[in-house]
Amino acid sequence: MTALALLLTAALFGGMLLYSFGFAAFLFRHMPKDEAGRLLRRAFPVYYLLVIAVASTAALLRLPADPTSAALLAAVALTTIPARQVLMPQINAASDAGDRRRFGWLHGASVALGLLQIAATAIALLRFL
Repeated sequence: MTALALLLTAALFGGMLLYSFGFAAFLFRHMPKDEAGRLLRRAFPVYYLLVIAVASTAALLRLPADPTSAALLAAVALTTIPARQVLMPQINAASDAGDRRRFGWLHGASVALGLLQIAATAIALLRFL
């Protein structure tokens, strides 16, 4: 169970980093802005579901050996739910309405949350050492 928890936590950390700093940047660098935005809109709901599933599973597997790591991973899963169900639709609505100020604030909140989630996952991963 510990090995599976380690693999899931490592995959979560790597996936979050790649998606946040690689995939989105790659799309905007190599595609027209409108196309990249449409593709990200389709990808984000799937990304969020994967984060919820992997973080939840890793939390459950880690609970017996390290409740602190389990709590961090559970927090990642739980904070992803409102990001997916509330924040993401609000970001999309602000973008559709051309409300750059609201979009900027909401997108900034989403980025901050994502960075906190990556940090929490990194801490959980480092606690395996």
